Amino acid sequence: MINFDNALGIHAQTALLRSRRAEIIAGNLANADTPGFQARDFDFSAALANATGEGDDGAALRTTSAGHLGMGEDAADGIALEYRLPTQASLDQNSVDVQGERSRFLDNAMRYEATMRFIDSRLSGLLRAFRGD
Repeated sequence: MINFDNALGIHAQTALLRSRRAEIIAGNLANADTPGFQARDFDFSAALANATGEGDDGAALRTTSAGHLGMGEDAADGIALEYRLPTQASLDQNSVDVQGERSRFLDNAMRYEATMRFIDSRLSGLLRAFRGD
């Protein structure tokens, strides 16, 4: 039996994190005109290290009950979301820099596409191995 976690390696977690980051950045862009909205993001490298078990040093706070509130973490996937520091103050206290968010979104989308192409290549290779090509 083939273990797809071993076959795909780190790329499966990478695709999930890239997808989640796209949602967060899209949410920032959608709220660009919302007064008081604070843009959020996460450290991709740290999240990937945590997802693969390489970055967990045991010092992070953990909840022991579903009723506990997380400390800066997204409740759905445990990613530590951080507020983006604004490069320029705005009158309505909104910290979304539209051009910066678009740039981050495009960079993330290209990296997501590269990850998906790698996964497709790996799966095609496995399929050829099954067929005996």
